[in-house]
Amino acid sequence: MYPGKIIKKYILIAVGCLSLFLGILGIFLPLLPTVPFLLLTAYCFARSSNRLYNWLIHHKTFGSYIYNYQTYRAINRKTKIMAISFLWGSLGLSMSLLPDVYICLLLSLLGMGVTFYILSLQTLK
Repeated sequence: MYPGKIIKKYILIAVGCLSLFLGILGIFLPLLPTVPFLLLTAYCFARSSNRLYNWLIHHKTFGSYIYNYQTYRAINRKTKIMAISFLWGSLGLSMSLLPDVYICLLLSLLGMGVTFYILSLQTLK
């Protein structure tokens, strides 16, 4: 293996670990998207480390979501309902604490965009 390939491998692992961390944070923070960061993690791990990729795909919490999204471009109904509920609950709380009406409008538009995207995904049975 030549040095450039080794450096690329470790950069992809580092980016994958960072995106995994941000994806986990996204579970708790309203505007930080979880799924795109987990998909970036899967992309980086698939190109740098089979061991890390297999760990992620077989992870008891994240594995099925990533697999279903990558394979079927779909999520299950319960996940859709929970994601949209949590999104609007946290956005509603954020907007109630913000005095600026323009930021609240921006949050509403972002929330509608994310909601539309989630609803546009196929639903697994």
